[in-house]
Amino acid sequence: MRRISRTLTTAALVTAVVGGTAGWASGDSQEAVTGAPVGTAEWRAAGLPDPERMDPAGVARFFAGLSPVRQRELARTHPTVVGNLDGAPLELRYEANARTTHGAFGGARVLAHDTRGRGQVALVYGDLARAGHVAVIVPGSDVDAGRIRPLTDMAASLRQAAGGDTAVVAWAGYTTPVGVGLDAATGRLAEAGADRLTRFTDGLAAVGAPEPSLFCHSYGSVVCGLAARDLKAKDLVVLGSPGMRAENVNELGTSARVWAAKDPTDWIDRIPNVEVGDLGHGADPTEAAFGARRIAADDATGHGGYFAPGTSSLRAFAAIAAGSVGTADGPAADRAVLAPAAARTEGDVR
Repeated sequence: MRRISRTLTTAALVTAVVGGTAGWASGDSQEAVTGAPVGTAEWRAAGLPDPERMDPAGVARFFAGLSPVRQRELARTHPTVVGNLDGAPLELRYEANARTTHGAFGGARVLAHDTRGRGQVALVYGDLARAGHVAVIVPGSDVDAGRIRPLTDMAASLRQAAGGDTAVVAWAGYTTPVGVGLDAATGRLAEAGADRLTRFTDGLAAVGAPEPSLFCHSYGSVVCGLAARDLKAKDLVVLGSPGMRAENVNELGTSARVWAAKDPTDWIDRIPNVEVGDLGHGADPTEAAFGARRIAADDATGHGGYFAPGTSSLRAFAAIAAGSVGTADGPAADRAVLAPAAARTEGDVR
């Protein structure tokens, strides 16, 4: 009876959250964008290999077998396909996407641009082809090709803090929830996003980019949690997370180092860390029992302030992205990122 009572109580809590009585806003139901990119029918009709039958390594092999002239010809005649094929040469994707975006995303290089639905995009800050380190930021709700500023601000801030040898990708590559209603409380969109994120990191590996550190914000951490087992990544950093659909780090099934940050003013802390069926996302990654390495975030503000210049969280993120922290295992490494800014010593993360 006690177990049944706990289950009913948990279900009631989640229902209250989704209904808005616990501080969540309503959201419109979204349909996840999946499948081959726009223009694939014409690509197939030209006798070219089906993108849905090639993994990123296969895409890389296909383009490696073409002359540079033929590669550029495909980028001109099929830009929406070439620009979105994970595993295609980076410069060729930039060239293809420049043809369709016409400078819409400022100084960033466009690694992917899908116009379906609300629009998806992946923007690169820095030299991805030559970078010694790569960071990918996976956003939460309300981010798409038309509402990209919160994500690009995070990417620009991390790029500046991490330094010139680190390329940062702002990856708005999945259909995010709108608001924080049912879509944000369930895993449906995250599951579709996890498949796309896995393919994206496979594509980075296929072109020889360094194994990335992933920074997963809010609902993006649900995406990263569901993808963790298959992701080619050296770090999973979650911030403002409602849960990763796992009870602990071991359940993620990843060899990546897992880090977690939550500031004391983040409203996500009011969301119950429960999972009933497909409602809720499970344990709080910042709890000690979860087993993630904690990142100090006491001087960040709100749900979106983790990348603010001067914060402890941004300093730690930059150190992780640049490969200058977390090389030692155990409590000493944890203390380095946990230490509040005022108490830092010469050996701590800055």
